[in-house]
Amino acid sequence: MTIISIEMVKELREKTGISIAECRKALEESGGDMAKAIDFLKERSAAVAAKKSDRELGSHAVASYIHPTGGMGVLVDLMCETDFVSQNEEIKILAKDIAMQVASMNPRFIKREDITDAALAEIKAEGGDDLEARIKELVLLEQPFVKNGDLSVRDLIAQAIQKFGENIVIAHMTRYGN
Repeated sequence: MTIISIEMVKELREKTGISIAECRKALEESGGDMAKAIDFLKERSAAVAAKKSDRELGSHAVASYIHPTGGMGVLVDLMCETDFVSQNEEIKILAKDIAMQVASMNPRFIKREDITDAALAEIKAEGGDDLEARIKELVLLEQPFVKNGDLSVRDLIAQAIQKFGENIVIAHMTRYGN
């Protein structure tokens, strides 16, 4: 049996932002292996997000990002269930991070289901050898998070859902300029 130190728990919490209790459980389940614990938390976050996906959303956390040159800006609207969560500083930071992601990676769609038949035909016409890879570039939730390439934006949202216990979705994104 591996002894889980408080330092290990703190390190995992710093890497994931998940609660101390969940981090301890993940480390215990993974025998103290940090990489396996992170994978465990990703799977758990996805499961929690799936359970909460049909809950009604009523509050918004809107964030903007304006490039320092002033030539490009982004608005992102995160929706969650309550004002308590939407006004939480960590959710505001999450919304700002996603706005920065949109500015940096220029996705065309929030989720794969947003791709219309016409848009898919256009993507195919653009050419390239790997259609699936191109779609992942264009879908925000499937992009690697710019601040931590080990996480996708979907993983980031799932972690927030697990942390706050509420459904959270990216409702809208708009990118202005280039």
